[in-house]
Amino acid sequence: MKHYITLLFLVLGISIMNAQDLNKEIIIDDETPFLLGKINKTGLTSEGYNSWFSKNYEDYDLDEATIQELKEHLQDFQITLFMGTWCGDSKREVPRFYKILEACNFPEEQLNVIALSRKPYMYKQSPNHYEAGLNIHRVPTFIFYKDRKEVNRIVEEPVESLEKDILNIVTKNNYKSNYQIVTTIHNILKNDGLNGLQKKEKKLIKSFKGNVSSMYELNTYGRILYSTNQHDAAIAVFRLNVDLFPEEPRTYMSLANTLGVNNFQDEAIKVLEKAVNRFPENQDLKDNLKVIRTNTI
Repeated sequence: MKHYITLLFLVLGISIMNAQDLNKEIIIDDETPFLLGKINKTGLTSEGYNSWFSKNYEDYDLDEATIQELKEHLQDFQITLFMGTWCGDSKREVPRFYKILEACNFPEEQLNVIALSRKPYMYKQSPNHYEAGLNIHRVPTFIFYKDRKEVNRIVEEPVESLEKDILNIVTKNNYKSNYQIVTTIHNILKNDGLNGLQKKEKKLIKSFKGNVSSMYELNTYGRILYSTNQHDAAIAVFRLNVDLFPEEPRTYMSLANTLGVNNFQDEAIKVLEKAVNRFPENQDLKDNLKVIRTNTI
């Protein structure tokens, strides 16, 4: 009997612990609180979050015709949603997404929602690292699975509309999400490693030159790589970003700073000297160059 009682208390303890982990709120002095880790609609409609969630939920007009088509297919999928309660895109798209799922009678148990951190030391990460290996560089990211395999994803915002993007994914699936350059680089790193990325650098520049919305696509991705201790890959991505956006001073800054903190000060100095020659009026570049030169002495 003692064994059964012990087991009962163990099960209850695990259940209580899991309940406590759900909808965990991070409160830091003088900062806006945010949810972190596994969450659900209860957390999103709690005090501090319901004001934007309910407004964006109620204000969204559903595409009823597409909803009817979705109902026939969506039930066969599982969805994992990564978001930030601090993120404007998440605040807009996630309530709309919930409204669509509920209109489709999508089973709640087939949806997992993970809230990520905004802090620099844990940038777009969760305490249990549910995002690890999934190339989560923008939020929200909606990942659709079937038979435990990823089918496709919507990144940050829909290409056409949430309803039509979801319908494409769960039917013909020729959908291409935003930030295709990040998807391409992630797959190269995953399959061919850093050497593979370096070998394909010229081909990538030729393919994506003029086809990337801004330098922030790779700049953010580089930050994610660096924050997850993929320092060499981050440097390679920042170097590629300079080649794609040579007229953006910030690309040089990101590359040089990352080189500098990884003890490649000489190369960092060369990058910044080149940038200062190109942008002689940019004081930030000059200040960065001075700092790195001083730290090298």
